[in-house]
Amino acid sequence: MSVVQASYVEISLGQLGAAAALLAVNIVLSLALRLGLARDLLVASVRMVVQLLLVGLVLEWVFGSDEPLVILTIALLMAGIASVSAVRRTSRRFAGIYWSSLVSILGASFLVTGFALTVVLQTDPWWEPQYLIPLHGMLLGNALSGISLGLERFLEGCARRRGELEGLLALGATRWEAARGEVRGALRVGLVPTINSMMVMGIVSLPGMMTGQILAGAAPADAVRYQIVILFMIASCVALATTAVVALAFRRLFDRSHRLRRERLREA
Repeated sequence: MSVVQASYVEISLGQLGAAAALLAVNIVLSLALRLGLARDLLVASVRMVVQLLLVGLVLEWVFGSDEPLVILTIALLMAGIASVSAVRRTSRRFAGIYWSSLVSILGASFLVTGFALTVVLQTDPWWEPQYLIPLHGMLLGNALSGISLGLERFLEGCARRRGELEGLLALGATRWEAARGEVRGALRVGLVPTINSMMVMGIVSLPGMMTGQILAGAAPADAVRYQIVILFMIASCVALATTAVVALAFRRLFDRSHRLRRERLREA
């Protein structure tokens, strides 16, 4: 039996305005319960609309370009912004943390995106912006969260257990033996949200990319296959990025002489 694909419904500015009326629920709740969130909600909504409209214009231009240098530059810029955003969510810092975040998220996202484009999807050319930019963006958003959670857990754990860690090192433990628990805990915190999301995907929630493709008229079976590919990409990218950034933080805070360099850790 053939599946009849639905036609794409274009959303006008008037329809966007009608959708914005849904925010009245949040505003009324904030005012009624004196949450103090009404102004923040309005500011966030305006920023979101302006940013997305601007992104739409930029993407139209990018998708019309066949210059790999332009497309890769956009991808690099996206990764740079994501790396900074990941660090800004942490409460503790160390010298070189921004560089560690950038290297981790850049390496993981480009490696996974490149594999997906050349081996799985086999796009021609491999830098086809219609595929590279959206896939790369989804990976960055998830890797950003993994890096932020992993870093926060590791740095906070090292600061909280400073005395215990220094005691283990003083008794002859190597830096890995002393910090192994904190490294494992950081990786678990960074990876668990992705695993939990995969566990309930399709049962509790329908993912955004799949929903978007179906609304755009794609056959559900095709949308499902794309979403499965995306989820495998996200899981791999988050694992690589979180592991890399925690490893770099570990090497920064614990030197080769097996000492905890607590002076390198500071409040944000």
